[in-house]
Amino acid sequence: MKKLSIQTNSTRRIQIKEVRRTFGNGRKVSLFTLGTMRALASEAQMYAVLKEACLAGINHIETAPAYGPAESFLGKALERLRKTGLQPKGGWVITSKLLPGVGLHEGKQQLKSILKRIGIKRVDNLAVHGLNRADHLDWAIKGDGADLFQWAKDKGLIGQIGFSSHGSFSLIEEAIESNRFKFCSLHLHLLDSKRLPLAKLALQKEMGVMAISPADKGGRLQEPSKTLIKDCAPISPLELAYRFLLAEGISTLTLGASIPEDLNLAKKLARAEEPLQEIEKRSIQNLHEASRERLGNTACEQCQACLPCPNNVPIPNILSLRNLLIGHHLEAFTKERYNLIGRAGHWWESINASACEKCGECIPRCPYNLPIPKLLEETHAKLVDSPRRRLWG
Repeated sequence: MKKLSIQTNSTRRIQIKEVRRTFGNGRKVSLFTLGTMRALASEAQMYAVLKEACLAGINHIETAPAYGPAESFLGKALERLRKTGLQPKGGWVITSKLLPGVGLHEGKQQLKSILKRIGIKRVDNLAVHGLNRADHLDWAIKGDGADLFQWAKDKGLIGQIGFSSHGSFSLIEEAIESNRFKFCSLHLHLLDSKRLPLAKLALQKEMGVMAISPADKGGRLQEPSKTLIKDCAPISPLELAYRFLLAEGISTLTLGASIPEDLNLAKKLARAEEPLQEIEKRSIQNLHEASRERLGNTACEQCQACLPCPNNVPIPNILSLRNLLIGHHLEAFTKERYNLIGRAGHWWESINASACEKCGECIPRCPYNLPIPKLLEETHAKLVDSPRRRLWG
């Protein structure tokens, strides 16, 4: 394992063992990726976070035009760090994104603006930001998106193409199987691993796989319930989640930091790519067994057999929230997610459990004999609340 030598203009030299994982056919990336959507208060905030990320052994940055001033702040922070001589060995690897559906001319202008804001001539990785619907995939592989990516490659403005997705299992699978992308960003979590097979498929195809917000979207693990802390003991829920995903071979985990201290755990785990230790395996087993005991015979196994619903109720996703609520006592997180339904466009579901008319079509399809309409009604009653605003968009 190589050592990463970071030299500043002062006499201080920092030695960090370098751990990098393959990411598609691009440059290798650190186990953690700095997400820039939480350092938006000021240029000084972005600089402090970026500097700490470098000291933590991170070389990969994830940003997007949709993150408000993130790219402008990032560009100024990178310039300031260059002047101090502080940067990862081999330089930063940068991923940015474009929303799907733009025309060719507009897309060209948007990409040029990305490069200008960040202060670079070429972005290593360009992703479709939210490949969430079938028309998004068509745009990317057949429409203006495909033409845009080819133009950008011919001009040397981008390295490899990928996508992030909050879409359905089948849509993501189709995107991976298209062989048109070299990396993907997916919701991959310790407490809800239903998309892990998609990550494995992508890795088999030698794609890079980035886990989207495994802490916050994984159950707000930075603020875990007392139940979750007890179930994961003696390891913290967040550390256990990170170790689980890294041991599964996920290329890199995004970490959205707003202050340097948010990177402490990433610094601790910067070289933690080894298989799970026995104590970690026992903690994960205890975690799942405790959840099973609380849910009893009402746990939804996320098999999707109940679909399609005549009223388009997203049964598995809603019952997944019920699993987290009852199995792990994640009330704040599940309420927040449930009340985003219908308020986040194509980034999340549009129909909640109140649309269930108790027709019963789903019941004989369920191999676990769940009383699905009753569980949906119960979940709605427990979780419906005043909506919360999304972090961005």
